[in-house]
Amino acid sequence: MAYNRNIPYNDLPNLPPADFIESQDILRHLAKASRYLGELNGLCASLPDPKLLINTIALQESRDSSAIENIVTTQDELYKAATEEGIATHAAKEVLSYREALYDGLQKMRAQKNLLLTNLMVEIVQVIKQNRSGIRSTPGTALKNAINGETIYTPPCCEDVLREKLAALERFINDPDASPLDPLIKMALIHYQFESIHPFSDGNGRTGRIINGLYLVQQQLLSQPVLYLSSYIVKYKAEYYQLLRGVTEKGNWHDWIMYMLTAIIETAQLTTKKIRNILSLKGEMEKRMKQVLGSSFSRDLLELMFTLPYLKIDLLETKKIAHRQTASGWLKKLSDAGIVRPQKIGRTTYFINYKLMELLSTD
Repeated sequence: MAYNRNIPYNDLPNLPPADFIESQDILRHLAKASRYLGELNGLCASLPDPKLLINTIALQESRDSSAIENIVTTQDELYKAATEEGIATHAAKEVLSYREALYDGLQKMRAQKNLLLTNLMVEIVQVIKQNRSGIRSTPGTALKNAINGETIYTPPCCEDVLREKLAALERFINDPDASPLDPLIKMALIHYQFESIHPFSDGNGRTGRIINGLYLVQQQLLSQPVLYLSSYIVKYKAEYYQLLRGVTEKGNWHDWIMYMLTAIIETAQLTTKKIRNILSLKGEMEKRMKQVLGSSFSRDLLELMFTLPYLKIDLLETKKIAHRQTASGWLKKLSDAGIVRPQKIGRTTYFINYKLMELLSTD
């Protein structure tokens, strides 16, 4: 039956596409994407404590991934919320839930013999949405143009069909014999398929982008899910949705895969540059802090400054880095030396690692 955007796409074909051919353009892009991804992975492996910078990159990714869904929060707001849960706005909470879902999904995938299963996808969306939502069970879901209300796409319906589609996607993801295609091409196919199945009432886009990162870890292309892919999608959001529709309506896999490979190339380069700049800044700041604090220099304080750029005295106490009097003395000395910048918000004074914030704000 011919595709009709106004009725549920229950005829969505399983992967791999029957007529897909790797063009020379795709193969050239694939080689570049593999090279830059390998460089990023090597840099992550060289970090003395990968978790230190993974948190910073993950917050950036979660902010931009949420922005694609029009959940907009400022960088300052986000880091304040990460420092103290009580002051989080609704938008900031949604972004922090994405980061939590990313970490939680990685931990559970590793515990499940590195398998990316439907149940894990459900658990990811539940963390993102902070509820017990599951696979869509009722009809009526349709994606519409926000301006004129026109139906753009009607995903498959209902729960039995969705579970059947997800089971086939599971096999394609986890069975190495399911397709001889390169993992990066498979990632592009998987992302399209998941978004087209659209298994949840809300949170599909963010769940799909987390699956991208987890799949690269599963395939041992990255040791941590640090590919900052959402920054590219935010930048080229209209093209992203146009190309998804191009696959559905015209079978145009070529342009979709080229888009995704280009996203990997650009964001791998961006993330590599960002990590190198963070490491460079951290080295410079360590020297300055040793000069200012002398024998009382705390490496734990330095690490915290690059995990949560908004510091406060209570946070140092909570993290058991220093007692209140010592913490107050450290932060005042660092503030006087221009290493951190104080900012009073309500009754609380935050000490901001402003150079890190400036670095994170630039491409």
